[in-house]
Amino acid sequence: MNTATRIATPVRQWPQRHPALFLAVAAVLWWALYQTLIPASEALVAALPVDRNSHLGSALQFFFYDTPKVLLLLTGVVFVMGMINSYFTPERTRALLAGRSEGAANVLAALLGIVTPFCSCSAVPLFIGFVQAGVPLGVTFSFLIAAPMVNEVALALLFGLFGWKIAALYLGLGLTVAIVAGWVIGRLKMEAYLEDWVREIPKMSAAFQDGGLTLGDRIQAGFASVREIVGKVWPYILAGIAIGAGIHGWVPENFMASIMGKQAWWSVPLAVLIGVPMYTNAAGVIPIVQALLAKGAALGTVLAFMMSVIALSFPEMVILRKVLKMRLIATFVAVVASGILVVGYVFNWVL
Repeated sequence: MNTATRIATPVRQWPQRHPALFLAVAAVLWWALYQTLIPASEALVAALPVDRNSHLGSALQFFFYDTPKVLLLLTGVVFVMGMINSYFTPERTRALLAGRSEGAANVLAALLGIVTPFCSCSAVPLFIGFVQAGVPLGVTFSFLIAAPMVNEVALALLFGLFGWKIAALYLGLGLTVAIVAGWVIGRLKMEAYLEDWVREIPKMSAAFQDGGLTLGDRIQAGFASVREIVGKVWPYILAGIAIGAGIHGWVPENFMASIMGKQAWWSVPLAVLIGVPMYTNAAGVIPIVQALLAKGAALGTVLAFMMSVIALSFPEMVILRKVLKMRLIATFVAVVASGILVVGYVFNWVL
């Protein structure tokens, strides 16, 4: 064994041997890095041959500040949620949902969507697993709407960028849309519009086994979540922040206010229509949302845009087509879009 291997092995084993100490040190280091973001971004811009007050200087400062900020927030939250998610395997999630009455099950399904690491790309295996476990169709939709739209990434980034009030507002709105939309779809009794091969899958038991993981094991689960989730979404983060930087630096405030302001009644449906073809996630869209709000866009309109991007993206519909017939997909889109429009109009009117 060479010297590098001898040094690396204890380092890798440290979270297992001293998990509490590891978490404390990691938290301190994370916080120290977070505190350096503003001076570091300003120093980077000052080191470049660019006027800080120019459009380019403003855009660069936005990019240099938001990129590490979003990545730090994402890494920290995904790590913690990866530990928590070790308690919520797909089997346990199905077991919690199966056999419960509708209504209460819709609420529970939406709440579970917050703490489970599923996105639209997981739609097909989730639908199959839920059908096999006997979970009602409407309850399944409540979970599948909440999981990508009201997840730990979205809430953490909203809290870090806008504060707890906006994060709590989005949490309440997202849960309401997921619960009501799932309940409505359940009341419509559209099980016949599942693809035949899905309805014919034999039902299975929703039982699960608790692995009895240690704190060290859950820390390793957190690392695995960071590798899996951050490794997938960082290109979307860079793209979203680059777009947000461009909006922040160059797009006139009056233009954005005219397109997405309160006065234009058509701004909310237009925001939803713009959001549907986009393919990104919370990590990619929130920096764009930040820039839009800074330019004078109305909060309700921006929230409607964000929800449509995350919950109604066209690629998600393509994936769902593998298990749902077109009439059920159209119903799903119509119900969720109606909820999003109501959210946009209500908050533009109230705020």
